Amino acid sequence: MIIATYNIQNIFHRDRALIKKYREENRELWIEEFERLMVMGMRTNKEFNRLRTLSKLLGFEDAQNGPYLTMVHKAGQLFLKKDAASEANKASPLTNWNGWVRLNSTPINEVAIVNKAKVVEEVSPDILILLEVEDRSSLLEFNKSFLSDTYTHILYLETNDLYGRGIGLLTKSGYEVLAMKSHVNDFDENGNPIFDMDLQEYKISTPNGKIVSILSTCFLDNLEHHKDAKSKIEVQSKKIAEVYKDKDGPNELIAVVGTLNVPSYSKLLAPLTLGTDLKDISKHHTFEVDLDKGKDSKYYRLGAYKMGVNLKQSDYLMLSSKLYRTVKASGLIRKGIWFKKRPQWNILKSIKNELHSASEHPMVWSELKIR
Repeated sequence: MIIATYNIQNIFHRDRALIKKYREENRELWIEEFERLMVMGMRTNKEFNRLRTLSKLLGFEDAQNGPYLTMVHKAGQLFLKKDAASEANKASPLTNWNGWVRLNSTPINEVAIVNKAKVVEEVSPDILILLEVEDRSSLLEFNKSFLSDTYTHILYLETNDLYGRGIGLLTKSGYEVLAMKSHVNDFDENGNPIFDMDLQEYKISTPNGKIVSILSTCFLDNLEHHKDAKSKIEVQSKKIAEVYKDKDGPNELIAVVGTLNVPSYSKLLAPLTLGTDLKDISKHHTFEVDLDKGKDSKYYRLGAYKMGVNLKQSDYLMLSSKLYRTVKASGLIRKGIWFKKRPQWNILKSIKNELHSASEHPMVWSELKIR
């Protein structure tokens, strides 16, 4: 049995505010690269293509992400047309709803969508938890059109996230979801939701009749820009630890997965890492991942997964002691991530620039032999 968790960062469309945040975080690097390419005397086709990509990322050519589309009513259906003028007629019965509408989300590049599927297919997990999914219909379409209907059980629950990001659970035939529970309505002492997104519990039966429990969550990112975000993470960690301990019976096989956005040594995660018997799969001797290239293969970055894998750890797959003892193989798939500068690693051949990146997160997986 293979369990995997993957922060897919939406499938088909992503909130414009999140796209803007990503651009702001990387703008300085893009400007530096753009200026270097501009002063070159001779440029190859590859360098010209890179200039075109950077011009889009920097907003010089932003037509494809314009906030307005024309909505046209034809033959009983609505059609969208890009590049609508803001002064066009607004929607009204007199104009057959030929007007303009502001969009809150931006379509994800088609190549990036295919690359998301390639990352999933790399290990083809039996139980897959996808984070930051926009809606159930997108999850169903992704499974049907990009994963060849691999998964027979598909669940999706909305969360407390302001950008509409939810959590999806997909399982193959033979892995039946017996029960699930959401913690969106768990409140702190001040009456505020404990989880920025959610903590979701799943109870899944395996083909051999064993029961596996999974706790899935996603913490707030970009801590330096959010007041009290660090203390919020500690509160969330304590709550997850409480739920875990309540479930930790002698016959329980439990996994805690998700994007925690802080390194494993952080005291914010102490309720989980020190207060329970949970073990991080990245510390298992079977944990495999392609090493960085060049001198980075011998370098260890504080907060990274391991030596030679100098990607800041934010995604976790933690197992109860009983489940940890059943690990047969494990690893991390990061070939869907576009690298900014250094370190560099092997990526999918279809990724030519940032727009093609499957996600900024790796997939973390583990193969378990449960008797």
